[in-house]
Amino acid sequence: MRILTSDPLRRVLLGALAALTLAGCSDNAMTGRRQLAFVSDEQLAQMADQPWAELRAQTPVLRDPAARARVVRVMEPIIQATGRTDLAWDVVVFDSPEVNAFVLPNGKVGVFRGLLELVGSDDELAAVLGHEAAHILARHPAERVSHQLATQAGVTLAQLVFGGENGENAEMVAGVLGLGATYGVLLPYSRSHELEADRLGVELMRKAGFEPQAAVRFWERMIARQARQGAPPEALSTHPGDERRLSELRKAVAA
Repeated sequence: MRILTSDPLRRVLLGALAALTLAGCSDNAMTGRRQLAFVSDEQLAQMADQPWAELRAQTPVLRDPAARARVVRVMEPIIQATGRTDLAWDVVVFDSPEVNAFVLPNGKVGVFRGLLELVGSDDELAAVLGHEAAHILARHPAERVSHQLATQAGVTLAQLVFGGENGENAEMVAGVLGLGATYGVLLPYSRSHELEADRLGVELMRKAGFEPQAAVRFWERMIARQARQGAPPEALSTHPGDERRLSELRKAVAA
């Protein structure tokens, strides 16, 4: 069906999208920049409850009390450094070889066995946990969700705006804009988030009493591991290139 969209209506739709975007912008004292955030911390915490429950149900927990005690010992001073003692923090170590960890907006902390096998010290573990906690302080989850919502709204608007003269091309326009948004906005923004979390994570390490230089040592180890396994080019990745990441991280440690 061809969508007929008048010029006045187009202006109204464009104005509405612009107003919504402006309304969603706010200052973040932690990052020192303005952010697009349509969702609140409370909403994010609720959104995180279901994936956390699903992960708990689908992934076995490591039956090693000493491993969990180690993660808790490292995580507790980081939690104090974040100032977010309002969250219902909980630490779970999953029995999986994946080298990864995460902190959800609801305060749930997941660490995989593979990471514990890779880190060379508690300070290196603190570097990873500090980085993940920094994502929450910087409100990166809210920003990512908001950018996804704005992108979807923009693609839908494009279908309406261009449907008047080229209704038969609306699907193509949506596809092109969707692809362009993914590789032109969302992935680069994710890379900037990673660098920002590296910097803020180093600050959290300092406040928590850990050695910031351990962050460099850990990422050097991770980069060497990734080099053996192969990694995607930076342009197609959500993470910054290795040399760029190490360079920025060394600056943060030296600051």
